[in-house]
Amino acid sequence: QVHLVESGGGLVQPGGSARLSCVASGVGLDHFAIGWFRQAPGKEREEVSCVSATDGTTHYGDSVKGRFTISRERDNAKITVYLQMNDLKPEDTAVYYCAAELFTCSPRAGDFGDWGQGTQVTVSA
Repeated sequence: QVHLVESGGGLVQPGGSARLSCVASGVGLDHFAIGWFRQAPGKEREEVSCVSATDGTTHYGDSVKGRFTISRERDNAKITVYLQMNDLKPEDTAVYYCAAELFTCSPRAGDFGDWGQGTQVTVSA
């Protein structure tokens, strides 16, 4: 099981930037893909981005391609996955969650077994 803690959310103006962090701890971290999902009120949870465990391949949802960047760092017993978000839009407003799944990324939230508590991102003037 992987323990995940997100941070970095808040209020951002349209066109602005923010960086989310997800600190993962647990056994066998190097075998887990880490993904970011988001959920806005009344909407289903959707894929934002993911970085695989096997070769570091990154994936992005269509709505964030070219604006968001995911990266992964190893530091002793923890892995931190960052989500750099640029050119933010009001439609990016949501609770952002990080999640872990063995080896490879999936666009389906149901394929991820471990989840963080989420962090709110609000894009508004």
